[in-house]
Amino acid sequence: MAYPRPWLALLLLAGCAPERPPPPHLAFAGLPVSGSVGDARRAGFTDCVQPDWGSLRCRRHGVMLLGAGPYEAAVDLVGHEGGGGFDQLTLWHADDQYAVYKITDVLDKQGWKNCSTGDGERGDQILYTRKGAPVRVSMDLSYWGKRRLRLIPAWNTKERRC
Repeated sequence: MAYPRPWLALLLLAGCAPERPPPPHLAFAGLPVSGSVGDARRAGFTDCVQPDWGSLRCRRHGVMLLGAGPYEAAVDLVGHEGGGGFDQLTLWHADDQYAVYKITDVLDKQGWKNCSTGDGERGDQILYTRKGAPVRVSMDLSYWGKRRLRLIPAWNTKERRC
């Protein structure tokens, strides 16, 4: 008589997660916004951890953007070893929740347009866009923990818009 082996089913399911091909490489102001794990590593994102089986977060310290910083930066890669690439860049300051406003001040001076999502509840963002720019910039307005600023490729339609 064969006995069921539930651990075998879990093991098989763990290997079934489809891995997408990495998105095309895109950089903005010298920082990678999308691409492969190789693109991330070449840009200095080499401090990597696996928060779970299906993802890899790689960080770089001391990042400057548009003359502001230094910030912490991370790309979140899809797949156990990051083979599915990343489709946005996240920046934050470890000690100063308002430090990322220096970036949005520069965007304002450069003529980027902005709008806010939401109605004052959690998860609201201020989005910066400029015609012809390859990215849009999203900054947390309401947040828990560190205020983040994200650079998102213009082609990434899964993120909120206003």
